[in-house]
Amino acid sequence: MPGKSGRSPRQPVLGAPDDGIDPYLPENGNLGYRISRYDLELEYKVSPNRLAGVAVLTATSFVHLQRFTLDLASTMSVSRVTVNDKRARYSHRNKKLTVTPDSPIPPGGAMTIVVRYAGSPRPIRGAWGEVGWEELSEGALCANQPNGAASWFPCDDHPSAKAPYRIAITTDSPYYALANGVLESKRTRAAQTTWVYQQVEPMPTYLASVQIGPYKKKTLATKPFPVEAIVPQRLMGNLEVDFGRQLEMIEVFVEMFGPYPFPTYTVVVTDDVLDIPVEAQSFSTFGANHCDGTRSAERLVAHELAHQWFGNSVTLARWRDIWLHEGFACYSEWLWSQRSGGRSAAEWARHYYDKLAAHPVRAVLADPGPRRMFDDWVYKRGALTLHALRLTIGDGNFFALLHRWTDKYRYGTASTEDFIALAANFSTTSLGPLWEEWLFTAKLPPFPGPS
Repeated sequence: MPGKSGRSPRQPVLGAPDDGIDPYLPENGNLGYRISRYDLELEYKVSPNRLAGVAVLTATSFVHLQRFTLDLASTMSVSRVTVNDKRARYSHRNKKLTVTPDSPIPPGGAMTIVVRYAGSPRPIRGAWGEVGWEELSEGALCANQPNGAASWFPCDDHPSAKAPYRIAITTDSPYYALANGVLESKRTRAAQTTWVYQQVEPMPTYLASVQIGPYKKKTLATKPFPVEAIVPQRLMGNLEVDFGRQLEMIEVFVEMFGPYPFPTYTVVVTDDVLDIPVEAQSFSTFGANHCDGTRSAERLVAHELAHQWFGNSVTLARWRDIWLHEGFACYSEWLWSQRSGGRSAAEWARHYYDKLAAHPVRAVLADPGPRRMFDDWVYKRGALTLHALRLTIGDGNFFALLHRWTDKYRYGTASTEDFIALAANFSTTSLGPLWEEWLFTAKLPPFPGPS
């Protein structure tokens, strides 16, 4: 917010939550304005991997803006930029599109930014591997976390910068195209089909996604909201095995976490092998190896579904809070295992505690560092932290807390401090020692529960 913490009102600010660029990804995010809506018109040619786009960004300035920046990969070539219907000067270097409007934008001024661009999208390489737009053997997918969104559209790439989206994708007619939200229209002309999706609930850039491939759609449920799968025809038979308990899983998680936060849920299965599944807002993407007829990936099915509550609806305020996503989704695996007749959550806690104890990590869960934030120990220690909390406050208070968490911060952002403050309302004793041991101390605490 302008002027927060006594800063000069002309000091560039991100807006929320911390009025600054996230130190885990200091090259991502942009100062001085906030985007309130993305309208993306995309045309993708599968065979040559060629993407052409028109991005219309609705934004508001927080300060006197003579120029501003957007995140956009260098593989995309910009041909024209306008701000409020006037041509703007721009430069594009080092994954930053710098825009100089025809006239400065005053504090509180509205901006409609239109960027025309094209190129052959490629993933962005970083400490976490390659993320962003990725070619498949036939089609493409987007897996942006944490900084890959700029590989395919100009954006303010920061997790707290959430906004509604309209995504229109025109591609070759044999292919199915999926994006976040609800399918608003589908129009075929000659050899191309345009799919238009509306994502009304605010979404961070890293969860924006497009999936294109030779898929067939199967409706799994229509009530209380549509649940669908888009799958290659050859894997349709395996779907009933590997995702056969998807609807039951949704019912269990609604009971445990509160109402499902989006209008639809879709499972995508690619025809390619994927190392890990990927969450996006309103859908999850799995590889053919996760749909092999053995049901061996069911814990991952639960994990990705849980992200719709923990990560997609309630989003971390800064990347160091990643345990609020992955610890919660991992613990959801254990909860589902127990509910579905497998190992109990306590048994999984013991199993993974022993693994963590055998390989100590000298980092704290509440601030693991950028290179470690997607390490498996963050997931497992995060889940163990929740198990310790559950044992401390009891099942009734624990699940009431999860309901309140997903309700209070629905479609917003939250921090570790927010969770600590909320949890205090569900305990009759101080939780300070628990948080100190599990969140803020590198040494692994004693096992939470009977030995």
